Amino acid sequence: MDFVHKYEAFQKDVQPALKSKQEELAMLGYEGVTEQEIWNFLTRKKWKKTKDDIRLYEIVADILSVQPGEYMNFVTIEAFKIGSLSLDDEKERRELLK
Repeated sequence: MDFVHKYEAFQKDVQPALKSKQEELAMLGYEGVTEQEIWNFLTRKKWKKTKDDIRLYEIVADILSVQPGEYMNFVTIEAFKIGSLSLDDEKERRELLK
């Protein structure tokens, strides 16, 4: 059985904020980041502990406050966890440092 995050019901409502954040990251050079990846970051990292009385504006504020560095740190750590990133390969090291 897949775990459904408590805030999943808000995802469709906050789609414009996710798109805005995705476009902002693309302008900063992170063209490959998708809206779903931003949502996954938030549900797995920023919203590990959920609030029972969360408001829509709080979720939007969290989305818009995502910093590229914190997102990239999360992605890098996740890549190491699943073993898909190896620093033995020169090409992968250069890609990571972009």
